[in-house]
Amino acid sequence: MQLPGNEPADWQAPTARGPVGGTVRLPGSKSITNRALVLAALADAPATIVGPLQARDTELMTAAITALGADVATSGPADSAGPATGQPVWTVTPGWRSGRVRVDVGNAGTVLRFVPPAAALAAADVEFDGDPRARERPVSELLAGLRQAGVEISDDGRGALPFVLRGRGHVAGGAVTLDASSSSQLVSGLMLAAPRYSRGLEIRHHGARVPSAQHIAMTAAMLTRAGADVEVTSTRPDDGLPDGWRVSRARLTPGTIAVEPDLSNAAPFLAAAVVTSGHLTISGWPAVSLQAAGQIIDVLSQLGATCWHDSDGLHVEGTGKIRGITADLRDVSEVAPVLTAVAALADSPSVLTGIGHMRLHESDRLAALAAEIGALGGDVTELPDGLAVRPRPLRAAAVPFDSHDDHRLVMTAAVLGLVVPGLRIHNAGTVGKTFPEFRTSWLQMLGQAP
Repeated sequence: MQLPGNEPADWQAPTARGPVGGTVRLPGSKSITNRALVLAALADAPATIVGPLQARDTELMTAAITALGADVATSGPADSAGPATGQPVWTVTPGWRSGRVRVDVGNAGTVLRFVPPAAALAAADVEFDGDPRARERPVSELLAGLRQAGVEISDDGRGALPFVLRGRGHVAGGAVTLDASSSSQLVSGLMLAAPRYSRGLEIRHHGARVPSAQHIAMTAAMLTRAGADVEVTSTRPDDGLPDGWRVSRARLTPGTIAVEPDLSNAAPFLAAAVVTSGHLTISGWPAVSLQAAGQIIDVLSQLGATCWHDSDGLHVEGTGKIRGITADLRDVSEVAPVLTAVAALADSPSVLTGIGHMRLHESDRLAALAAEIGALGGDVTELPDGLAVRPRPLRAAAVPFDSHDDHRLVMTAAVLGLVVPGLRIHNAGTVGKTFPEFRTSWLQMLGQAP
């Protein structure tokens, strides 16, 4: 798979010359694309993915399922393959290799947590490793859950990368209990493979509230569409959120999967409209979405944006006023870094909670945001479960804004650069993890040549 070229290591973030305007077209959703790839690899017949994201995270997932034995053929515009005419199309043919296999997860949480449950079905010893940061990311509860399902794993007691999963061509399944409070992907990974286990899986979460619960609902919806039987078996007594799921054994027949635009990648553009008092349209914004569309719009509205949806997409208009907010961002944590940038430009303080688990993402996002915005003169303080943001005048620092090898930090810095002249971003190319054409799209939004 050939990806578009990445951005230069250091990027001079452009300053807005006035209110932004126009229409932005987003790439496909990473979350949906990588779930679709796993479902297709586990299916009983070839499946078609229309409009997938082409970026490092999906390249890693494609390489992972290919290493296990699937074949992924790519082609151009969809034509009659699905509703997303003009977008790329991937055809995934299931298959399994035996012997010894190596999977590189890079720093992709979805690859780290979705592939091991599927790999357990291979008659192979599958070695998992990845980037240095990936060795620090939570996976021990997933490994514990797989062991409860009958999978043998060698990790020298680390509960982290690297480890070897000793697949035997089948998995017994049954009852699994784990603490998924560090990542909803721990539940989603088990759910995706569960229909192929001999007894399916009954998954029970114990611990604090699972973050990004919408992503588990996304997994359940995609499984159901592919022919699986998914049932919520229990809910938390305090907030009524699911904490138990049953996925029965079933044949998977995903057929054609149309990938929605990535609404997390919309965040910096939506924020641009807010901080420049502009008006942007996000084309293709789904009226009904597998993603947390409603929550994203709700938080933007709280910050002071005016939002409405019509046949052209989602319209967001800045009102010239940015309000400080108190918000639980647990279910939209992927957009929390960009929202922190907006909060740093507000007219009053903000408290953003429910995002303590972001310390374990591609970077320690809470520490990184506090340090990098602080270097610009801002005041961002870490809380046990979030951030306190007190707006102050910002100015570009002598050293670049460090991306910490995190795509969301690049997007955050780009938003700040709209109103902070001279802001440079170090290692901006890491945004290619989920949005290789981000810089081009950003300059087009501003009416500036790439």
